[in-house]
Amino acid sequence: MYKYDEIDQTLVDERVAQYRDQTRRYLAGELSEDEFRPLRLQNGLYIQRQAPMLRIAVPYGMLSSKQLRKLGDIAGKYDKGYGHFSTRQNLQLNWPKLEDVPEILAELATVEMHAIQTSGNCIRNITTDQFAGVAPDEIIDPRVMAEIMRQWSTFHPEFALLPRKFKIAVSGTRDDRAVVQMHDIGMEFYKDSNNKVAIKVWVGGGLGRTPILGTVIREHLEWQHALTYCEAIIRVYNLHGRRDNAYKARIKILVKALGIEEFKRQVEEEWSHLKDAPNTIPEGELERVSKHFEAMPYETLSAHDAGFDAAIASNPAFAAWVKRSVHAHKVTGYRAVTLSLKPHGTAPGDATTEQMHVVADLADQYSFGELRVSHEQNLILADIKLSDLFAVWEKARANGLATPNIGLLTDIICCPGGDFCSLANAKSIPIATAIQMQFDNLDYLHDIGDIELNISGCMNACGHHHIGHIGILGVDKDGSEWYQVSIGGSQGNDASLGSVIGPSFSADEMPAVVQKLIDVYIQERTPEERFIDTVRRLGIAPFKAHVYADKSVVKPEVTA
Repeated sequence: MYKYDEIDQTLVDERVAQYRDQTRRYLAGELSEDEFRPLRLQNGLYIQRQAPMLRIAVPYGMLSSKQLRKLGDIAGKYDKGYGHFSTRQNLQLNWPKLEDVPEILAELATVEMHAIQTSGNCIRNITTDQFAGVAPDEIIDPRVMAEIMRQWSTFHPEFALLPRKFKIAVSGTRDDRAVVQMHDIGMEFYKDSNNKVAIKVWVGGGLGRTPILGTVIREHLEWQHALTYCEAIIRVYNLHGRRDNAYKARIKILVKALGIEEFKRQVEEEWSHLKDAPNTIPEGELERVSKHFEAMPYETLSAHDAGFDAAIASNPAFAAWVKRSVHAHKVTGYRAVTLSLKPHGTAPGDATTEQMHVVADLADQYSFGELRVSHEQNLILADIKLSDLFAVWEKARANGLATPNIGLLTDIICCPGGDFCSLANAKSIPIATAIQMQFDNLDYLHDIGDIELNISGCMNACGHHHIGHIGILGVDKDGSEWYQVSIGGSQGNDASLGSVIGPSFSADEMPAVVQKLIDVYIQERTPEERFIDTVRRLGIAPFKAHVYADKSVVKPEVTA
């Protein structure tokens, strides 16, 4: 993974010193709340419902064991002994003291980490596939370009105050696992007919109050122009994006208002002045950054391991975990492993200090000292030998990290919601835990099969509810918390937005509502169908009819 050079380290160290002085001046009364607010936001510090929240950057989801160990130490020293991994592949601390944040940032800087551009109207953390570099279906490793774009976008003066936050995702696989279509800019890397690296560029995607899937603005872009083309897009957005209404300020609204053809015309015109500018990426720069992502020192291994095969045959619990949590690897004899941060009864995405230390130890012992964060809020060890899987499982299981529910109903994506977030209309975590307890039978979960359930506490959609096979949105009705349900959303190559099934529900009704949706699926599915396939075949009508069959659950419509 990328290691800081002297310039990187100097920038981060100087930002720590700057923010330390800004905090001192604020606490001394030399800066007003209005003056301090933009300064703390530039360093990832929000004031939430219960306490400050610090969002720490995890660029494109990559962590070293040393970095994760430091995050665990910080969570234990400055917080309540845990952190929350978000859908942007970052880590959030929910309980730091404002006066401790400069010390936290200083500790982060010792392991090449920071909180820069994790908030505010700027280019946020660039995300990608959690299996980048090891996925068998990978065409191009997108981490190199993600790192180049990180360096380009960090402290970019022209894009420090955009109309709204700006999110970019990159992908280099046949099956999109980075959800490029739901980002302000999505970039798909592929090999063209001349076997040259090229990019399909999507623009104008986003969830939130007005969910829109992106549109292809350019089918073929030479990789050298990735930065200049993005710059052209963002310049057009910066020029025309609305600043008078935060709800209509995202680039998706501008693209929709202008139409994709007019928006593209303006981007191409802007790009004509940038195409061969200094931000065109030279071969030398690509080679420099690529050296940080060279293949790990893999051993030459057999495709089979007798010990692994014996453990599968003799241990049903291990076999169930392998089925859901172990993934194919492009190198023979290796596998990628997803460690579930979704044990039943726990807030999805949370990891304790002790668990972070355990994962760091596992990474050191079995996975070349590296790990990843997924936007599904789990942790990944990308390079595990077949012969080591049983030992990894045993240690993960002993520390609550081996729930075999990856890709199943209880592998819930969930924002912090009203328990923490000051923007939330309703709590998310209690709904997630109640659904987990409703579906606490692993055999039943495996029978249901692949299904994605996403929960957001408000229309900002940090839980990506719009693209969940089942999506749950917290809404406010006369000061009470209600939950709107949608079905039919999906990520991936065939991404889609869910449709609301009808009036909203109380918190107490939610486990039964999800159960009724599953009942229809089990009754109507064909042997090969997933939940999303059945929804697409039948539409929402039979699901809606069953959910609302008991008239006592029908509530007035809630306008979100």
